[in-house]
Amino acid sequence: MGRIRKYRLEEALMEMCTVCPLDCYDACRIIIDENGALRGDKTHSVTQGYLCPNLNHFDDTKRITQPRFLGEEISMEKALEILEERLSRIEPTQTLFYRGSGNMGLMQRSMDHFFGSMGAVGTRGSLCDGAGEAGVLLGRGVNYPLSPEMVAKADVVIVWGRNLHATHSHLLPFLKGKKIIVIDPVQTALVKNADLYIQIKPHCDLHLALLLSRFCIIEGFQDKEFLEQYGSGYEEFYELTQTVRIKATLDSIDVTLGQIGSLLEMVQGKKTVILVGVGVQKYQNGSDVLRAIDAFGALLGLFGKEGCGVSFLGSSLESLELPFRSIAKTIPKPTVNFSNYSTVFIQGGNPLGQMPNSVKVGEELSKCPFKVYFGLYENETSRACDLILPAQTFLEKEDVRASYGDFTLQKMGKLREATCGISEYALARRLCDKFNLLIPSEEECLELLHRQMEMVDGVEMKRNRPKIPYNDGFKTDSGEFEFIDEIDLGLSSEEGYFLITSKSSKSLNSQFKRMEGIYLHPECGFLSDEDVRVSSKVGECRMRVHHDERLRRDCALIYSGTPDVNVLTPSLMSYEGENAVYQEYKIKVEKI
Repeated sequence: MGRIRKYRLEEALMEMCTVCPLDCYDACRIIIDENGALRGDKTHSVTQGYLCPNLNHFDDTKRITQPRFLGEEISMEKALEILEERLSRIEPTQTLFYRGSGNMGLMQRSMDHFFGSMGAVGTRGSLCDGAGEAGVLLGRGVNYPLSPEMVAKADVVIVWGRNLHATHSHLLPFLKGKKIIVIDPVQTALVKNADLYIQIKPHCDLHLALLLSRFCIIEGFQDKEFLEQYGSGYEEFYELTQTVRIKATLDSIDVTLGQIGSLLEMVQGKKTVILVGVGVQKYQNGSDVLRAIDAFGALLGLFGKEGCGVSFLGSSLESLELPFRSIAKTIPKPTVNFSNYSTVFIQGGNPLGQMPNSVKVGEELSKCPFKVYFGLYENETSRACDLILPAQTFLEKEDVRASYGDFTLQKMGKLREATCGISEYALARRLCDKFNLLIPSEEECLELLHRQMEMVDGVEMKRNRPKIPYNDGFKTDSGEFEFIDEIDLGLSSEEGYFLITSKSSKSLNSQFKRMEGIYLHPECGFLSDEDVRVSSKVGECRMRVHHDERLRRDCALIYSGTPDVNVLTPSLMSYEGENAVYQEYKIKVEKI
């Protein structure tokens, strides 16, 4: 009876809370205090009462409150009638549905159901992590996240290309008392607490991972028992690593043999976790980078054990049954040509600000006869669209939040009554009814998702999550880890600065407080606040210089979401995973 009462109390508390849906590892649980302000839930094992700057200022961000058509404000009913009339007189395949990925709520997919049911075209691939996930899947067969609780049991944590203070701040308390190794071209805030820091040259992570693997075997540090059971192909992989010239490669990636030796000594026989960020895979060979880092982890036997693992962005949808229909016909998101469609419906995204080669994207979008923007905030894309539909915030509707940072599957309660906008489900329901298409009720959708969760120590988790990821092997055809057997090691001989497009702690892609300008080391020869011409093979723009001593002298940092950053980035895709490759080209910076 005591357990039942505890569960019911936890259930009651859940109905007073919601969960942040923003594109982030943390999935913070939120309460509203007596003054109506958002607060972190102190009882939540990860949130621990702390919210990020984006959530702390969420109510300060001006949102779209009124529908518009061709620049004039109209009623919601009139806006929906215009949309229905347009969709009724064109072929479904002439409609493109483009959904952004900035909201992790599963009910966001309601509109996928409608457009999938009517036969419209959707998108696939990613502007974020598709190359890395493709590499993970090729080696492991399934992409599980690594929970903070697993990190807490590690002895050593390698933070490889991930700025925890900006993208995963709630993980920081779990790193206390551990040996910390940081591999990053930027001296992140974690470096001051690191036991070893390798300021690697960008686009050289593949080379370092291969050298680490090679010396791991040379020194006899590999986990032979694990490899015998789950990695029998490691000897062929070792032969592949021998194709890497040691001295020439070390010189070219700006890493020393001593740093490699120090790292291997620190992880030998220790419970080790490798936390990998998305920046290492923003290249055409991005999947190879994750496969090589994964291979190093496999040699050390870091899979299927407590306190061990290699963490990228896990698949938030893994093992979930969704209530919505998927879109059958899709095109790659990084290279969408909007001009091929009579109608484009954009939900919660900003392709004019976030897609690579934004000048080309803008030209193509302008040629589409009818463009719809459905979202919360004004941006480059909303200003270019014909019909604007304001959405409701996550506080004004019920939803369920999955995570790519752990195995949580949390209810998002409705904490406020909406005074404007329309929810994704309500819009999908309206359109399905109009076009005689079936859709489950909102209650049925939520109930299906709720049945797949269970309460564990006051936090809702996926029922069918593994206790320890990969403890029964891998989901590949062989059941073993599949080592990479072919690599593209080409290093760029292009002149200019390596472009780094990290996330800022003050913004989320092109939402909230967007950054501006270009960040360079003070010794690069440019004055602070000086306006410069920034160019690449794709285009050029004008930006203001900010000094940043944390950077290598051959790097330029332009934060993701900075206006005009994607004037410089190419409309290319990764070899695997259909991912955008923002950092493939170097850039030039010139005085004006």
